[in-house]
Amino acid sequence: MKYIFTLIFFITLRSASGQHTHHPDSVKKNHSKSDHGKIKPIKKDSSANTPVKDTMQMDFSKLREMSDSAESKEIPMGPGHKMDHGDMPMEDGEMPPMTHAYSLNLPMTRNGSGTGWMPDSTPMYGYMLHRKKWMFMFHGNLFMRYTNQDIFNQGHRGNDKFDAVSWLMGMGQRRIGKNGLFRFSAMMSLDPLFGGNGYPLLFQTGETYNGQPIVDRQHPHDLFSELSIAYTHALNKKTDVFIYAGYPGEPALGSVAFMHRVSSLYGPDAPLSHHWNDGTHITFGVITAGVRLGKFKFDASTYTGREPDANRYNFDALHFDSYSGRVSFNPNGNWSFQVSEGYIKSPEANRPAENIYRTTASAVYSKPLRKDHFLNATILYGLNQTDINEHAGLLEAAYVMRRLSFFTRYEYVQKSIEELNLNSADYVANTVFPINAITLGFSFDVIQSYAFRMAFGAQGTYYSADDRLNSLYGKDPASAEIFLRFYPPRMRIKLM
Repeated sequence: MKYIFTLIFFITLRSASGQHTHHPDSVKKNHSKSDHGKIKPIKKDSSANTPVKDTMQMDFSKLREMSDSAESKEIPMGPGHKMDHGDMPMEDGEMPPMTHAYSLNLPMTRNGSGTGWMPDSTPMYGYMLHRKKWMFMFHGNLFMRYTNQDIFNQGHRGNDKFDAVSWLMGMGQRRIGKNGLFRFSAMMSLDPLFGGNGYPLLFQTGETYNGQPIVDRQHPHDLFSELSIAYTHALNKKTDVFIYAGYPGEPALGSVAFMHRVSSLYGPDAPLSHHWNDGTHITFGVITAGVRLGKFKFDASTYTGREPDANRYNFDALHFDSYSGRVSFNPNGNWSFQVSEGYIKSPEANRPAENIYRTTASAVYSKPLRKDHFLNATILYGLNQTDINEHAGLLEAAYVMRRLSFFTRYEYVQKSIEELNLNSADYVANTVFPINAITLGFSFDVIQSYAFRMAFGAQGTYYSADDRLNSLYGKDPASAEIFLRFYPPRMRIKLM
């Protein structure tokens, strides 16, 4: 890994300038630009054939204008739409319309988690504010729900619970000089309020509570899940170099974290393969450096390998004993690909001698359809290598039709004796157990206001695991849950 940073900056020095293509999800025609580059309101143009300009601008002055209006008119933008911030007259220190968190020449819709990428056509939910030289964005998710894992009482590892799953994130950014971009972000979760051992989820594993491994439950996320800063410098329109630091933060390993993937946004549960792909998204101590070269991004991290401890309100010790590298590629506005590999030193407190070599690959697809209809899907693969190899695969999708959303997830994951906290004397050494899970769910927006949305939803999951686990889980157990989801309105990109 020590050669990766050298390679990144060597490539940067050899790169050339060029243009960038922007593919926003949709635009809304409400504003006009004066000769001095200022935004001013104008009367609505009744013409349906007004040409669409190439330069985009955002207006964040009123919450009403940010939100999803049933009366709004959208002009869908195809993959060929171009955006060039260089054409916008600005003085040093002024901020263009909110760009990507790590580039003045990429759209904000490419923002994922950490330094990860999403497709440019990804829909975004949140609130945006413009204050002098700063741009701010806030978004989050709150599920209030009842879950019953093992609704037919086939085994004795299931459980039920009333709880709430939540996260809230805020970020700000501003231009520094002509080519610099500074940003910060903070993410919080109220998960710890509902118990230190998390919520019931059959076959889920990872982290510890009171010295014991958390099994058949999803661990709660820390109160402070991210506190990070970053600086990006644009060498030209096709080339950026950036550095990111988080305590906690997310290293360059795995896909965008599940709570930030739109294909995963509509249901409350974490994937069973969470710790095969994006389980390092809350890491106490991360430094990442990277370079964007056109449609490619190369980033590398050093970070603390140990997962968060059972105290979800504190800040864990820094070690910087692990490393990772990732290559990302966005060929057009609808796709985002990544491959990554990392070394994670002693992630589990109850197995301190175990180190993991993790390999991941993912593809994320986003397709805007007709008005307020869109499809988002993710396929990913993860491999954890210790004394044995444990594989995982996931396919998930969400289809939104105005107020109604359908979502699904299929997973295949191999888990070891230690992962499932089984008695090793009862099984052959290095045994892994294949587990399949398929989830189907829906949600319906009962409230769509300018301030927030509230949806009612339900989902069910069917499990099929190794027969050797039937004495614990029963044969082919199932789970179900109902929930209320509270989340921000969908943001609109407005035409200048």
